[in-house]
Amino acid sequence: MSRGGEMVYIPDDSDFSTFRDQCESLEGWHCRYNKAGVTVWSQGQEESCTVQKIKTRISCKDVPAETLYDVLHDTRYRKKWDSNMIETYDIGRLTANADVGYYSWKCPSPLKNRDFVTLRSWLPLGNDYMIINYSVKHPKYPPRKDFVRAVSLQTGYLIKANGVGACILYYLTQVDPRGSLPKWVVNRVSQFVAPKAMKKIYKAGLKYPEWKRRHDPGYKPWVYPEQNTLPSVSLAELSVQHADSLENIDETGLSEDHLSTSDHEA
Repeated sequence: MSRGGEMVYIPDDSDFSTFRDQCESLEGWHCRYNKAGVTVWSQGQEESCTVQKIKTRISCKDVPAETLYDVLHDTRYRKKWDSNMIETYDIGRLTANADVGYYSWKCPSPLKNRDFVTLRSWLPLGNDYMIINYSVKHPKYPPRKDFVRAVSLQTGYLIKANGVGACILYYLTQVDPRGSLPKWVVNRVSQFVAPKAMKKIYKAGLKYPEWKRRHDPGYKPWVYPEQNTLPSVSLAELSVQHADSLENIDETGLSEDHLSTSDHEA
């Protein structure tokens, strides 16, 4: 997403349009999973490659598009439903529709946990919404010893209204995990991890209105920018996070037999 690979920039309408096209197009995508209203595709490289592009789609009945948009923005609520998350917080504001944030997540044991620093931007389009991000470097948030710093080349959501009170959610991601992963991990992402994650978001959407009624219902800085109290961040403080400048670990020898039991929960 970073043009020319060097300059950090805030995505514009053409970037969002390209992202939407990727979500909605089937050309060049290979279906890897299709069950119970969830579909997963992969694109491009051979299966053994760890930097795959993955796309997932789920139909969300009884969840309006604007509710799911709130769910994906609401950092406080994420702590309630995202069991893979270790920590997340907003670092600073770039514009009314862009910020910089931190996210770390648990990888299936015995893999090492990963984290990101990303530039995130969002675009409401009538009844549809998009949120996209890519990895950046921030001088105050360097890689940590207890995590492997991964790189989001492009990750995002497209939420499309689907009739009254329902929507379709697309999640598209291309991430470099900074590690030579076993082939079973790559397969597992499309067959298990991605579908499970989409179902979690759907369930979170169903429960959000009641939760939000009890937790500062009028506070939505992603909708009302005047509520945003984050410190301002300048683009000049940021640089593009290149994967080749980060530690690369070899986890290809790790066996699926050693997965912790919690990773098998459906």
